[in-house]
Amino acid sequence: MNIDGLSGDRLSAVEFVHEHVQLRFEEALLTLYVWPEIADAEGISVGYGQPNYRDALCSIIDEAVSSAEFAEGDALTLEFENGSVLALSLRDEDLDTPEVGTFTSADGDTTEF
Repeated sequence: MNIDGLSGDRLSAVEFVHEHVQLRFEEALLTLYVWPEIADAEGISVGYGQPNYRDALCSIIDEAVSSAEFAEGDALTLEFENGSVLALSLRDEDLDTPEVGTFTSADGDTTEF
């Protein structure tokens, strides 16, 4: 899956849906069925269920992606211009679901992963 196109794109919305989260960008949509961790510029990270998790995700709204990496079987990582990092392990031992998410690119192509 190629998510390089997210570089330079701003996060426009974070949508909390029953058991997943949708990250809407100017040109793309990333739906995650596994909750990612979010770290601020100082490296302080929070995960799903911890205090301020939702606030941390919402704090990156309107931030531009400085780099986006998808390494199948390893990790999905989005770094933002403000220094925040959104990370999701894709290792089998860290997942309890066969489908982790979907990515819909700016041209409308959707990829499940």
